[in-house]
Amino acid sequence: MQIYWTKINEVIEETPEVKTFLLNLPEGFTWEEGAHTHFALEGFNAGDQPNRSLIRHMSISTLPHEHSIGITTRIKEQCSEFKAILRQLDVGSDVAIFKTHSNVPLKREDKNVYLLSSGVGLATFRPLVLDYFKRGDNVGHMHSLNIDSSGSFLFPDTFASSPDKTFTSQFVDNRRDYYAEVQALAADKDGLFYVVGSDEFLLQNIEVLREQGIQPEQIMLDKHENQRAEFLSYDFSM
Repeated sequence: MQIYWTKINEVIEETPEVKTFLLNLPEGFTWEEGAHTHFALEGFNAGDQPNRSLIRHMSISTLPHEHSIGITTRIKEQCSEFKAILRQLDVGSDVAIFKTHSNVPLKREDKNVYLLSSGVGLATFRPLVLDYFKRGDNVGHMHSLNIDSSGSFLFPDTFASSPDKTFTSQFVDNRRDYYAEVQALAADKDGLFYVVGSDEFLLQNIEVLREQGIQPEQIMLDKHENQRAEFLSYDFSM
């Protein structure tokens, strides 16, 4: 396993509770849209065994052409040890990234793509949207639906409806409206539905989509294939 040590080159306050940490691009490091990585703080590998409290599984919110690795995360006032340390880091701080992989690259199958997320889940989808803007080949319409009650939406420049780019973006502030919209989107029986959020959020979306006749192969989750199979085969009748 290769560990890439790098430095923070910028910290962006996206909203009062969400920050993006931009990291220098290590030589030889690359990734594709929808990628996640293991993001670790200094000291995580100082002992015989990795200190897992200093490691988090994070999405990368940028693309390689932006020349920085973006890690976007919510840091609440009451937070974990990891987030408390991360909140104090500034430009020049050392961090590590390793085990980078994408479970949700943008599929180009001449179908409409629907991005379903909660809050900071938009960080996973930002690279997919940018990739679509850069090259819309073999993708129909792209629609983003996000539930966020904070009123402080992430990446407003990216997640803004653009008829010229056949992209629409929608925010709702409650679950009832959100799932009503998911049901409406599922009227597209050929669409591809990407879902990012907590495990509970994933299961709730899968249940709604499956009830509307969307097939498992049309639902993309940011999970390894064996985990994805478990989610998509969940028995909702229990």
